[in-house]
Amino acid sequence: MKLLLASLALAALPVMAAEPTLYGRYEYIQLPEIGETFKAKMDTGALTASLSARDIETFTRDGDDWVRFRLGGKDASDKVFEHKVSRISKIKSRADEDDEKDEASVAKRPVIDLEMCLGNVKRTVEVNLTDRSSFNYPLLIGAKALREFGAAVNPARRYTADKPDC
Repeated sequence: MKLLLASLALAALPVMAAEPTLYGRYEYIQLPEIGETFKAKMDTGALTASLSARDIETFTRDGDDWVRFRLGGKDASDKVFEHKVSRISKIKSRADEDDEKDEASVAKRPVIDLEMCLGNVKRTVEVNLTDRSSFNYPLLIGAKALREFGAAVNPARRYTADKPDC
């Protein structure tokens, strides 16, 4: 009888969500489809992930939207990548905001689905392509991707996960 009562009491407890994995502000992320590992900034203020790309050109293949690009950044090779576009993202530019302006500048960016490896966890994540060559990190991991990885970010830490191994 005691066992039955104890079981009922446990069943009445609220279900606790799994604790997120804590990562640092910067982590190594592997993109298997690209064949590269990047130093990435974990940015809870950004919604989607962004990958530094240049020579971005959209085209149609078999009725589907595709994008052709090269990786951006100082050490990037000239290798050309092609990937199916999952959607086009509209990004409002905050840098152009001014009290005298009524219109916000909107940039359209192709978004692709890419596999990412963080530590030993692999997920498919939406990534928009844009020129990030003026930034220190060619890959930015936004809130959507952080949710996919079940991640929380401690901005005081760096590179807490092992090198990617998926």
